[in-house]
Amino acid sequence: MPIASVPVIRHRFIEVDGVRLFYRESVPSSVDAPTLLLLHGFPSSSHQYRRLMDALGSHYRLVAPDYPGYGHSDAPTSSTAGGQFTYSFDKLSELVEGFVDALSLKRFMLYVFDFGAPVGFRLATRRPDLIAGLIVQNGNAYHEGLSPLAQGLLTLTPDDADAGSRIGEVLKLQMTRAQYEGGTSELERVAPDGWTMDQHFLDLPERRQPQHDLFFNYKSNLARYPEWQDWLRRKQPPTLITWGRNDPFFPEPGARAFLRDVPKAELHLFETGHFALEECLPEIAPIIADFVDRNW
Repeated sequence: MPIASVPVIRHRFIEVDGVRLFYRESVPSSVDAPTLLLLHGFPSSSHQYRRLMDALGSHYRLVAPDYPGYGHSDAPTSSTAGGQFTYSFDKLSELVEGFVDALSLKRFMLYVFDFGAPVGFRLATRRPDLIAGLIVQNGNAYHEGLSPLAQGLLTLTPDDADAGSRIGEVLKLQMTRAQYEGGTSELERVAPDGWTMDQHFLDLPERRQPQHDLFFNYKSNLARYPEWQDWLRRKQPPTLITWGRNDPFFPEPGARAFLRDVPKAELHLFETGHFALEECLPEIAPIIADFVDRNW
């Protein structure tokens, strides 16, 4: 029987502003293939896109970096970086922008998920010329997209007496696994590889403080929502929304809110949870391919 083409996936490191970043990149059959920049969420890494790259990598150039403090990238701290490194969403976005320039990515479809949304929208508003289109998967930019659970966690400050313990609970295996399995319809579709690898990195001693810093910094994203929504209204980028509607952090109203600012956005809801690709990749991958082919 004929075998579908299997893409070559390269795994590389590149230094950006003194930080060594790991990334995965598919090698498509055509040098003129569309490019997709895949930005991961919490507590994951570029590993979350491994199956999407296998599914689409023969036809598109898929590039997925690990942020500093995630996956195989360096985890610099203020002590290891001469007092100059602080984890914030501004910093992650600046490093992703440096990564884009280092790879000479001139134009791409931007795929944002979870933490990837505030990273990606910062990049998009600074460098709109780079963005050929937008793919949003459980990546929030609206207040109604924050569940009470998310609001309680993501607005914590260091001054809250129980902040450290509450964030510490989120970093435990039980919660990491629940993020992958919660809200799914067919649990057997979800491989344990994702939450197992995520927990491996979360448990490394040097990875704990970066996670606390980013949780405390998350409130800075809420203040930027009007700016990102204004960009969407003015630019009207081709937009595809694929959303796990049973997400305990970013519920369905957050997906529908995009339609206020981009009325022509294409919305697809799936009966799954936060990590929608883990369960619904066979359904989502063809939708992404069709969207890219029509809008590149």
